[in-house]
Amino acid sequence: MAVAGHFTIGRKEYLKPVLESNIDEIPKTIMHGLFHYASVFMVLSTIVLLANAFNLNLENCMMDSVGTVMFIAITYIGFAFTQIIIALTSKVEKGVFKLFQWVFWILIAGFAIMGIL
Repeated sequence: MAVAGHFTIGRKEYLKPVLESNIDEIPKTIMHGLFHYASVFMVLSTIVLLANAFNLNLENCMMDSVGTVMFIAITYIGFAFTQIIIALTSKVEKGVFKLFQWVFWILIAGFAIMGIL
């Protein structure tokens, strides 16, 4: 329900008004990224929670502590990918450098993966 509300009501009542506002392009684009970071996290979380709820064979997915860390790493990779796409398609000049949050997301994912190797 939260995911459906996020993509329907959240998009209409929150994201669209922010993107149509007259605020500076950098905070507007950062807010666009934040909305989609939440989208990535909510969809991935829903998949993991549903898999657990229906007792799917998660041993093959390594859903122990290693699997949990991998889930976190994949989430942050999704955040980074989303931020890069938004930065590249935004009106912000040199957006990839000005909207640099993706660097931190990649670092978090990388360190998480290194921690389980």
